[in-house]
Amino acid sequence: MSSDMKRLMAPRSWAVPRKKSVWITGTNPGAHSKQTSMSLMVVIRDMLGLCDTYAEGKKILSNREVLVDGRVVTEERFPVGLMDVVSIPKLNQNYRMMLDRKGKFRLVPISEGKEKWKLCRIDGKTTLSGGKVQLNMNDGRCIIVEKDVWKCGDVVKIELPSQKILDTYRLAKGNVAFIISGSHVGELGVIDEYIIERSSAPNLVKMKDGILTIKENVFVVGNKVPEVILPEASAL
Repeated sequence: MSSDMKRLMAPRSWAVPRKKSVWITGTNPGAHSKQTSMSLMVVIRDMLGLCDTYAEGKKILSNREVLVDGRVVTEERFPVGLMDVVSIPKLNQNYRMMLDRKGKFRLVPISEGKEKWKLCRIDGKTTLSGGKVQLNMNDGRCIIVEKDVWKCGDVVKIELPSQKILDTYRLAKGNVAFIISGSHVGELGVIDEYIIERSSAPNLVKMKDGILTIKENVFVVGNKVPEVILPEASAL
């Protein structure tokens, strides 16, 4: 079954021309959902401008010229989502996928060395035999750890592609968070309070600037200072 879709029906997060052509390459099921990712073909053709046609894009991918999170990807419908790292070694170019204040995906150029890590939010945990714990990340990956010292909502900085945990950024007062959905999408703030609701209502996060949003909309990006660069004029 084809994963192509009409451009006019593409998710609002896709910053692509809607009337350039009728069809656009959709995503296959994978690490990110359809609404929170875009296909690698759209990334290299419509965002990076590495090619003009689908056939040219297929050739670039089949030549193993594109990496996502440190691994070669040849599938044009591979889903690329928030915080994913896209690298073009042949051109010495590296980018991190971010969201702007309109909720649109933007590729932010990153300097050499920063393509070797990414941030992942812990969205769930599973207890395994032997006392080990599996951390279930926002990008679909699972990391097995010996000790359960993380909470859902915490963010880990991992090495690519090994998945070794390099650092942790807690969902806690004083840390810096990026809002990834809702009316304040794309904004950065300092956490003032994490409010745990004693009911079925979602937990809330209050920022020092007064913004109040649900926990699922918050992605911690650093202890005191952000580890990532937000989309600016240079973003694609």
